[in-house]
Amino acid sequence: MRFLVDAQLPPGLVRLFREAGHQAVHVTDVGLLNAGDNEIRAYAVSEGMIVVAKDEDFAVARRLSASAPAVMWVRIGNATNRVLMERLRPVLAEVLDALAGGEPIVEVG
Repeated sequence: MRFLVDAQLPPGLVRLFREAGHQAVHVTDVGLLNAGDNEIRAYAVSEGMIVVAKDEDFAVARRLSASAPAVMWVRIGNATNRVLMERLRPVLAEVLDALAGGEPIVEVG
């Protein structure tokens, strides 16, 4: 799978996906740091990527349109990067399985 990590999440999250054997980039890596949600969604669709975001707008867009990219919706409140990674690591395999199985939105919280 291929992941596009949104601006509200740390670039270090890319490493977590890569360690799990997947491709991942942060929006800063592809010149989308200041892009709007529509531009980010369009990029993800064109590149066959799943958006990883804290922003509910991505989940809402996916609910409204099957043509929007799948979303890993990170619902962990304000946390340090270390705490965020500690919360994601134990559930990552389950999240990846759900996305691979065709779930359009997977919430992590």
